[in-house]
Amino acid sequence: MLSELVKKLLWYLSLVLVLIAIGWGLTVMTDRIEYKWYWNRVPQYFFFTGNIEKFAAENGKIKIQKIDEKFSQVFLTYDNGTEESFKVLTKSLAFKDGDRVTDIDKVGELQVLSKGILIEGLITTLELSVYSSVLGIIIGLFAGLGRISKNPLIKGLSTIYVELIRGTPLLVQIFIFYFFLGTILEFDRFAAGTMALAVFVGAYVAEIVRAGIQSVHPGQMEAARSLGMNYFQAMSNIILPQAFKRIMPPLAGQFISLIKDSSLVSVIALTDLTKAAREVITSTFATFEIWFTVAGMYLVLTFSLSLAVRYIERRYSASD
Repeated sequence: MLSELVKKLLWYLSLVLVLIAIGWGLTVMTDRIEYKWYWNRVPQYFFFTGNIEKFAAENGKIKIQKIDEKFSQVFLTYDNGTEESFKVLTKSLAFKDGDRVTDIDKVGELQVLSKGILIEGLITTLELSVYSSVLGIIIGLFAGLGRISKNPLIKGLSTIYVELIRGTPLLVQIFIFYFFLGTILEFDRFAAGTMALAVFVGAYVAEIVRAGIQSVHPGQMEAARSLGMNYFQAMSNIILPQAFKRIMPPLAGQFISLIKDSSLVSVIALTDLTKAAREVITSTFATFEIWFTVAGMYLVLTFSLSLAVRYIERRYSASD
């Protein structure tokens, strides 16, 4: 027992040493190219403090209480009986204590915490991934069912869709959706990017669904039909629940790939995380810092999805 523990500790120590060696190698490489790191430039592109103008809502009277050298608390008592209080920058105050204000007067400036471009890009990437994943599951489910259909028309159309989408690059599909279909159907950039990703991932989901259904023993369908269920009842109540447990790992892998593939929508000027990084680099010239940061943000997204899938798998395993 003790020897096993020692062996495990040695392996963990080896892992730490390997990571230290990798870090040392990266340091040597950056020293060799004489790159100077500017990590201090990165945080402002997550969140930053900005000033916004604050106006009085009605006619009334102002009372000012100085908090410190930087901020003052403003109390507005309006003629209609309502009151308002907020904190402004002292140097931005346009009135003195006891003055009258009107509904068009600027009282001062508020200091607020605003989202930086990297956070806005992250939100766009998340929205793209979620919307396209949901649409992709719907498309892939129907296409996967169509792939095993006995109807030649349905099976043929599903097969053409899957082979066509899997046989062409995603980048080309994004261009087609934006410049061709987007012009005809008047899609904006976000809609075109979402539809392109959904159609792309739907083809792969279709193959995953087809394989999952076919992995369920045919006797399950026969038993369900013998109990009086029609095809759709047997598929939704018997076959798909069993197939879902089996297809969850490859399905999760596909959606993890989708999060990374969403970076390609930056080619149609959609400000996702990748395009946001490019814009930051043009203004800071902190190339490595920004790309390492963005890589870490993508890693957080994909790792979080992996953890969620593992949790769902454990719950399903416990219920068996």
